[in-house]
Amino acid sequence: MRIAQVAPLTESVPPKTYGGIERVVNYLTEELVHQGHEVTLFASGDSLTTADLVAVVDRSLRLSEQEHDAPVWHMRQLMEVIRMANKFDIIHFHTDYSHFPVCRLMNTPHVTTLHGRLDMPSLQIMFDEFKDMPVVSISDAQRRPLLNAGYVATVYNGTPKDRYLFNPHPGDYLAFLGRYCVEKGPVAAIQIANRVGMPLKMAAKVDRVDRDYFTTEVQPHLDDRQIKHIGEVDDKEKVQLLSGARALLFPIDWPEPFGLVMIEAMACGTPVIAFRRGSVEEVIKDGVTGYIVDSVDEAVAALKQIDRIDRLACRKHFEKHFSTQRMTEQYLQVYSQLMQKTDRRPSPSIVHG
Repeated sequence: MRIAQVAPLTESVPPKTYGGIERVVNYLTEELVHQGHEVTLFASGDSLTTADLVAVVDRSLRLSEQEHDAPVWHMRQLMEVIRMANKFDIIHFHTDYSHFPVCRLMNTPHVTTLHGRLDMPSLQIMFDEFKDMPVVSISDAQRRPLLNAGYVATVYNGTPKDRYLFNPHPGDYLAFLGRYCVEKGPVAAIQIANRVGMPLKMAAKVDRVDRDYFTTEVQPHLDDRQIKHIGEVDDKEKVQLLSGARALLFPIDWPEPFGLVMIEAMACGTPVIAFRRGSVEEVIKDGVTGYIVDSVDEAVAALKQIDRIDRLACRKHFEKHFSTQRMTEQYLQVYSQLMQKTDRRPSPSIVHG
């Protein structure tokens, strides 16, 4: 099968540090190549892949030393995809919905994975117009605010089985991994750790829009002993952090579409204490791979029972439901279904001229 994967340009594929979407695109792309498919990856020039790489910008936009107008570069990438569209059996977009108008003029089968939150009112207007665009959700919970989209499947994110090594003997600390923002709940994580008297290692990035929040709400609690700020970590450092933790704290305060870090923790055998929001009840098996709670008080109580969780059961749950192989198999089923439905007629010259 000739497959195009279209990634955001914000981070490289795979990302150097933080970057959930780009990480999933990397896992999917490499597994498709491994299975013998002809894959073209549209991504930033500093991406590393065994697929054919098409790059319209040399370096991922967030880490570039130059100022970039992101919408301009994503539009430039889209036009490159369209020029090459007839070379592919299917095109898989991971770039929200900016390509929808052009896709109506394109006869190559395509699908879009919606990686973000869908509870913004403007999206209702968008999908009222583009109900015909085939999209994949990454959890059933993600769909709830936006029921009028053209969903063709729910495909859970996956990660390679051999990337996160199982550790049956963790250290005596808790982990927080993600971004320092209200939605991810870093302050709640700090409160939980302080109340149970366990050290908390926080591996998180500070986006420009969250700097004030970090400075006023998070930084005063950091003491490099009980609450330790590590910052952004690479893959090797993340594995060390998660595999050595007694538990991962995931006290989110938003409708999380998936939460890749939950399955990364489970792959290491590390249970998750997560607030009941978004996809959590689909990813965590309460009492088996961690505990689903509704408050800081409940999280504190759950941590007192954390040693009841069998770390091997966490790993097995990950292997059964959230491996890269399982994710890729489900996407291939989606591709086949959409290819069977599409009438491949010559595309209008306005698209490929």
